[in-house]
Amino acid sequence: MQNKGVVKLFAILFGLVSIYQLSFTFKANQIEDAAKQFAVSKISETEPDYDVQRSATEVRYLDSLLTTQVETGDVNAQGQPIRENIKVFDILIADYSYNEVKDKAMNLGLDLKGGINVILQISVKDILIGLASDSKDPVFRKALSDAEELQKDSQNTYLEDFFVAFDAIKGDTKLASPDIFANRTLSDEITFNMEDDEVQPILRRKIDESIVSAFEVLRKRIDKFGVTQPNIQRLGNSGRILVELPGAKDVNRVKKLLQSTAQLEFWDAYKAEELGGFLGQANEVLKGLVETDTKETNEVQTDSTETSEDAITNLLGDGEEEETDLGPLFNLIRVPGSQGSPVVAMFESKDKDLVTRYLDSTPQVRALLPSEMRYAKFSWGIQAKESELVELYALKGNRDNKPPLSGAVITDARQSYGPTGKPTVTMQMNGKGAKVWEEMTGNAFNQGSQIAIVLDNIVYSAPGVTTGPISGGNSEISGQFTLNEAVDLANVLRAGKLPASADIVQADEVGPSLGQEAISTGQKSFMIALILVLIWMIFYYGKAGIFSDIALMLNILLIFGILSGLGAVLTLPGIAGIVLTVGIAVDANVLIYERIREELYKGKGQKDAVRDGFSNALSSILDANITTGLTALILFVFGTGPIKGFATTLLIGIVTSLFTAIFITRLLIDWWVNRGGKLDFSTGLTKGLFRNININFLKKRKIAYVFSFIIIAAGLSSLFTTGLDQGIDFVGGRTYQVRFAQDVNPEEVKADVLEVFGSAEVKTIGNPNQLKISTKFMVNENSAEADEEVQSKLYEALVSYLPDGYSYEDFIDGANNVGKMYSSKVSPTIADDIKKSSVWAILGSLVVVFLYILLRFKKWQFSLGAVAAVFHDVLIVLGIFSITWRFMPFSMEVDQAFIAAILTVIGYSLNDTVVVFDRIREFLNEHTSWQFERTVNTALNSTLSRTLNTSLTTLVVLLAMFLFGADSLRGLLFALIIGVLVGTYSSVFIATPIMNDTMKKVEEKKK
Repeated sequence: MQNKGVVKLFAILFGLVSIYQLSFTFKANQIEDAAKQFAVSKISETEPDYDVQRSATEVRYLDSLLTTQVETGDVNAQGQPIRENIKVFDILIADYSYNEVKDKAMNLGLDLKGGINVILQISVKDILIGLASDSKDPVFRKALSDAEELQKDSQNTYLEDFFVAFDAIKGDTKLASPDIFANRTLSDEITFNMEDDEVQPILRRKIDESIVSAFEVLRKRIDKFGVTQPNIQRLGNSGRILVELPGAKDVNRVKKLLQSTAQLEFWDAYKAEELGGFLGQANEVLKGLVETDTKETNEVQTDSTETSEDAITNLLGDGEEEETDLGPLFNLIRVPGSQGSPVVAMFESKDKDLVTRYLDSTPQVRALLPSEMRYAKFSWGIQAKESELVELYALKGNRDNKPPLSGAVITDARQSYGPTGKPTVTMQMNGKGAKVWEEMTGNAFNQGSQIAIVLDNIVYSAPGVTTGPISGGNSEISGQFTLNEAVDLANVLRAGKLPASADIVQADEVGPSLGQEAISTGQKSFMIALILVLIWMIFYYGKAGIFSDIALMLNILLIFGILSGLGAVLTLPGIAGIVLTVGIAVDANVLIYERIREELYKGKGQKDAVRDGFSNALSSILDANITTGLTALILFVFGTGPIKGFATTLLIGIVTSLFTAIFITRLLIDWWVNRGGKLDFSTGLTKGLFRNININFLKKRKIAYVFSFIIIAAGLSSLFTTGLDQGIDFVGGRTYQVRFAQDVNPEEVKADVLEVFGSAEVKTIGNPNQLKISTKFMVNENSAEADEEVQSKLYEALVSYLPDGYSYEDFIDGANNVGKMYSSKVSPTIADDIKKSSVWAILGSLVVVFLYILLRFKKWQFSLGAVAAVFHDVLIVLGIFSITWRFMPFSMEVDQAFIAAILTVIGYSLNDTVVVFDRIREFLNEHTSWQFERTVNTALNSTLSRTLNTSLTTLVVLLAMFLFGADSLRGLLFALIIGVLVGTYSSVFIATPIMNDTMKKVEEKKK
């Protein structure tokens, strides 16, 4: 081999760089472990909310490393001492701060570290309404509604569908109408005489600016949240933003932080006595309205009520005392408002919607308001955690529904403490805001009234002013805050408001204990797979196997080093990709060693055999790895989250495998041979194995065709009748992985869950005490309130299976390793996008591979054989999944991970097929006098050792992962195991025979 010095230099440099990169990961882990130990030493388990306090202490410890600065001993140009962050890592040639160490450390994905991964959909509809100044134009409003309907079956952005919907119904109305976008706000950019095609680019730019603004607001909020290595990125032009927060423990806190629009408003509030007369009149009017509405219902229910009279008497007592009927509204009041208070009354939280409907949505009631109060806004206060009651306020609204003062004037916000020691939020306003605030507080002081501080339509507090006008623009929000809530509110206000609402359309939540388990099982399965492969290579190839093992270890070091250097995220499927890379690396070495053995059998000397073996194997190695790499590249383009991690590690592994197999193994073998060492490339047990085999594979092709037809027919029959177990990635919904303290019967649990949700799937995943529960209940609701409601109902359904006294908070946090371990949500819109992307990914990979093989082998028959084999393999994998998913003891959902498995199967099947085709092409050039069938059979026999050897090592690797790895990967690994078995079979009995048959037909036509 030429340029050995260059190869040695590159190998040493790559190895050292990889060790350098990985050293930061080890140091970061060491620092984080020290932070945990510090928190444990400071906060005992006897303290209230000790886990929350420990988490906060851990964050403060790490923050201190980020913010603490020391003097360097040098001074700047002004003579002042230069300060820098404290250094935590010294590698002799340089030292690094914790921030630098953290940035260079390998990123762990959610499935390994726990945390939350969400895709937020910024409401383009809300932005358009804002740009149109809340226009009530009927054409505009109908176009908005029609665009929402179009979105259900469209791949366009909401804005494009809005343009389509508007064009379909506009008539003479234009986008530049004064009632729509040619308003005062946009007057500098949109004029009355503009055509729609002139307005559309302006709206696109405005929407884009709003989404960029939302992105920046979210980034500022996340930066203050205190998790390490957060990731936020915008997804195309759809208005979707991906947020990944590995290590985030309080998931509900994260959701509130992300979804809060932070619409801060200051309103003057009415006193309770000012609304007293109105409430009495409203109650009287409602008596007639409610009686009229319910009269028919009461008549229908009379019979059943009478027949159950005894039962009701038993429940309520002797029935002698009857509850006084005060009227529809007064019946709901639990605490009336007091003199001078801004609280009109207190109601039970469950009656909020009903009271709002009575006061805001009933025209006869609104008409009772005096003329000076006709714009009154009824708003609810923030509900205390331990109370079922919530306060109702009446705010002094106006025609434009614009507050006298908004959060836009806030320049700073900090968490503080009030006179009673409870957490509050203090705010500082700009000059304009300070002036309005002084005027508002002056009026409130003179009138003895209050100012309501409203955030996202909830009244947090309504303080009075007792010391006169407040100058300087200082204000404070107090309420029933926890410390974390006050900190988050300050951060949200400081970051600014979102330009529109943000809905979570896709989410994955992984508990920290499940993440730790994934790391443990991943490490265990990886080590077992690696040890088995290392032993096998030595057993089969003797001393040469040791050299391939050394190259394999270097390969793994390079993979982790490159992942760390690129800042890529290591996920659980990523570990599976690395393990699969081990199989790919072994395949390259097997190809080389088998060719060297062939050269030795021909009687060549050791040096010549090594030289020719490497040379002859190169073409097959490149073709096989390029085809696998193409499918991995397509998976990287179309995949998201953990699946992209799988593709990333696979692509990196292919490159490093080529380098170590072609160059490092050659370097080691040449070194050994040149110093007089002898290599047989076999052991006593494997010498001569698979040599002189002469099987007529083509003669058996019809049997193989029939066998494959039967399996595919059975699979297709099952696919059309039973179907596949489609995961929420493809149909939308919510999935929860719940662990119990004891084994549970999934059918009994399913019956209880169905009572709550109406429809649900319940199946055991892994151990009998762990269930996966999927439901479409409230599938179209993406709000944080909807998520909370679904989780609350799930807890109600499962509470009888949980330990006594196990609270809802314990269930959500997965306390003591019991409760919710993992949850995932996918909206129907996202599910539709994922499904279409998956189909395009598979079709794209087939087209790319067909073209590559056509390019390499020049004849379409080779491409046809390869693609036919791939279709064959995919149909069999789908069929087996359809037949077995109902009774397998692990999840076999068809989701993004399954699509990753299918694409990997395609790559592996092509890998096998290309190696055989490469040998056929070689024999066609060497043995021009042979009949074509003899050439094909000889090529198949000569590659049989490599085919079986590679398949066996890959199967060993996959089985180790399947048996000892994480439960969540078993479906993906099962698909890969089936794919390897079927791919090995199809390369010999499907791809090659089909190529042979079509080639013969072409030759016969020529004759």
